[in-house]
Amino acid sequence: MTNKNNNPLHRSFLKWAGGKKKVIPHISSILPAKGKRRLVEPFVGGGSVFLNLEFEEYLLVDMNHDLIALFNIIKHQSEAFIAAAQQYFTGQHNQPEQYYALRSQFNASTDAFERAVLFVYLNRHGYNGLCRYNQKGGYNVPFGRYKHPYFPADEIRFFAQKAQRATFIQGDFATAFTQLQTDDVVYCDPPYSPINPTSNFTAYAGNAFTDEDQVRLVACALTAQQQGIATVISNHFVPFTKALYKDASKQSKFAVQRNISQKGKGRVKVQEVLALYK
Repeated sequence: MTNKNNNPLHRSFLKWAGGKKKVIPHISSILPAKGKRRLVEPFVGGGSVFLNLEFEEYLLVDMNHDLIALFNIIKHQSEAFIAAAQQYFTGQHNQPEQYYALRSQFNASTDAFERAVLFVYLNRHGYNGLCRYNQKGGYNVPFGRYKHPYFPADEIRFFAQKAQRATFIQGDFATAFTQLQTDDVVYCDPPYSPINPTSNFTAYAGNAFTDEDQVRLVACALTAQQQGIATVISNHFVPFTKALYKDASKQSKFAVQRNISQKGKGRVKVQEVLALYK
């Protein structure tokens, strides 16, 4: 793995709440990657970690069906995808009426390519990079009211290039742990434990990530540790995670700015932790 500090970091083509681009240096400093051939991410999200850490191969898993379908389409049809998606990044489509019409079209569609194109449109035009579904599985992020949403053609091309070394799988995070090999290293970015009960934004894929899921993730990391495979887990540093990660081999704590709110007063620094099981 290489990630030199003097090289610019690559950003994901998706806006993604909790994206890891800004904390890549923290992750790379604790991730025991020497001699490891493959990076495994059970929660790939927007993909910032895999885009910025260099391995021979990647196994990338996420619960979100639309996200994994999108990544696989870009891996195999990047130029056709760019041509189809770019047409939606015009002033005509940057209106609330058109946004909600296209959101309804996305929710009604069963065509994987059409859903992928509209997913990127909704992601770049919707509110603050959220990815959220209602209990019926309908995408329900409101219009974001951005003046000129950016079409990330260069970022999509870079993603497609790097995706040639990646395998994308939809499923529960435990799926990744069932496929580990001896020369793997695992980085986990689960939905974070809430700082307080009113700040719980963990239901991005239409299903809440519970405390029991957090405990289950640590159990997977401990099993991998017994197999000689190291795992790093990111989370908020709160009383729950302080107790949860007490058996970690090493912890790294740092402050980051969270930008869930568009208003400045909602952008505050919070403590995060990286727990290493090695």
